Formats: sequence, structure tokens, C-alpha cells
Amino acid sequence: MTSKHASPRRTGRRPGPNRTREAIVAAARSAFAKRGYDAVSIRAVARDARVDPALVHRFYGSKEELFVAAMELPVSPGQLVPALLAEGVDDLGERLVRTLLELFDRPATFAPFLALIRGAVSNEHAAALLREFIAREVLGRLAAAASPDRPELRASLAGSQVVGLAMARSVVGVPPLATTDRETVVACVGPTIQRYLTGALPTG
Repeated sequence: MTSKHASPRRTGRRPGPNRTREAIVAAARSAFAKRGYDAVSIRAVARDARVDPALVHRFYGSKEELFVAAMELPVSPGQLVPALLAEGVDDLGERLVRTLLELFDRPATFAPFLALIRGAVSNEHAAALLREFIAREVLGRLAAAASPDRPELRASLAGSQVVGLAMARSVVGVPPLATTDRETVVACVGPTIQRYLTGALPTG
């Protein structure tokens, strides 16, 4: 006989993997927006999402991939960087610009990242997030592979070009850069990034 004081039996299903993933991504997006890229850890995101850190690792593997999911990026640095380096460091700057322009010119797939670039203009947290992610996960890796000499400075110099190009072409729409064909932009900007990544830097 069932006691009148017994707790009612729960009905329905436990939240499934999709709901759990949604909770993790939402927690990650909020954490990155508030604290930047470097200060966020898998453990902190798991705490905010109220899940075990092992589950975050199982779904996303690394903080980089979690950021890619949170920002809805069409490609991860883990795929992008090896592909760019596969042909060596010669013409690396041009290959980088060409690849990025292909992404910038597909606003439907790159919209969240372009929104982050827009936000960086007036929001320090967005600026820090953009700066830290690009410097560490993309250009930091390229600079370290291209030249052992002052890779952090090289990455930040190249980053200034990349963010400026994205802002001018895809956010502000500065004419005629916004409508210039890709290969012309590649030929103009690529050698500058190449010099930042592999050329001699002043020592003063």
C-alpha cells in the first residue's frame, strides 16, 4: 500500500545529450563573453552548466573546440592551422588571407564571429576575447611554426592586419576594399602578413 506521504513519482525523460550540449554551449558563450578567452577553463564552464568536466571534454575535447561551438565558427584552428602549414611557410601570408576572405565573404556562416568583431569596437570584454583567441589559437600557432624569433610580436602584428581587414571589408564596408576581388586583396595584404610572420624584425 502506498503511503499518502510518499513523494510523487517523477515522469518524463532526463535531459538528453542535446539538452546537455545546449547547456554547455550556453554556459561557455556567457563565460567567454564575460571573462575573455584566456581566463575561461573547461572546469569553470562545467560548473556553470552544472555538469561534470569530463562530459565537456567528451563532447568538445578542448577549450578551443568549445569556443568554436559557442561562437558557431565554420572552421576550427585545429583544422585551419595545419592546412595552412601543409605547404610550408612560403606564401603563408597569402594563403591565410585567401582562406580568411573566403570565410568573411560568407556572412551567413561567419556572422557570429563578425558580430564579435563589431562588439570589440566598443566592448572591452569582446575585444579581449577576440584578441586572445586569435593571438593564441590561430596566429600564435602560425607564428611559432613560421619563425622561432619573437613569435608573440609576430602574431600580434599579423593579427592587427587580420582584424583590420575583417573590419574594413565585412563590418564597416570601406570602399573600394569591400568590393575588391579576393585575389587582388590577397596580393596586396598577403605579403605584409608574410613579412610579419617570417621577415626580419627591428631589434631596437
